[in-house]
Amino acid sequence: MTDPDATAPRPVSLLAVFAIFVLLSLFGVVTLRVATHHRTPAPQNEAPDNLSKELAWRATPATRRDALEKLRDRQAHQAETYDWVDQKAGVVQLPIERAMQLVVEEHQGK
Repeated sequence: MTDPDATAPRPVSLLAVFAIFVLLSLFGVVTLRVATHHRTPAPQNEAPDNLSKELAWRATPATRRDALEKLRDRQAHQAETYDWVDQKAGVVQLPIERAMQLVVEEHQGK
């Protein structure tokens, strides 16, 4: 059943396990350094003067806050006014309250 000529397996030394762990850790550190070294800087780290118009609003917390305020003001204005979206197609923008009234009236009639 067992081969009498076979030698018993040698135990792995603790030093060998430690050396493998150190080498794998070193490989991981070098890989992370190389990966992060070649990355381009994030747009918010650049000066606002160097950014394109699409990215300028992201430059600082103040510019992000201003862009958000302008967006909210524009949306509030759109939610309260009448306007043409596409005059040729006959698509209009209605205040939300009026649009809800029209939907209710449309469904009550059916």
